[in-house]
Amino acid sequence: MNKKFKIILFSIALIGIVGFTGFNYLMHGGARNLSNEDAAFTVSSKAITGEFASNVDIANKKYLEKAIVIKGIVTKITDKEVTIDHSIICNLKDLDATIKKNQMITLKGRVVGYDDLMGELKIDQCLKSS
Repeated sequence: MNKKFKIILFSIALIGIVGFTGFNYLMHGGARNLSNEDAAFTVSSKAITGEFASNVDIANKKYLEKAIVIKGIVTKITDKEVTIDHSIICNLKDLDATIKKNQMITLKGRVVGYDDLMGELKIDQCLKSS
């Protein structure tokens, strides 16, 4: 019984370690530093939303999970979120007090998806670009 108990205890510990490692990788392993990455595309807000509105599948293949630079006018600001031209939601990596409503802005971020029901493009890890 002593040997059986050790095997069971070892198995539980191994499953716990593998589970913790897997969870940690999923939650933090995919984080990228976009400030050091070159943007795959530089587009206006109108152009990219037009591409997604006309054909989501093609636009997803082109932009999804890629770093882009996007230009447009800030229409809404909440805490760490900026809305550009009423249709692009940018989650800021860090709060930036220099961003003002109705200002032309250039942001760099990673495209994470398009909500075709709401007509909104979601971008995360955004930072102000020059």
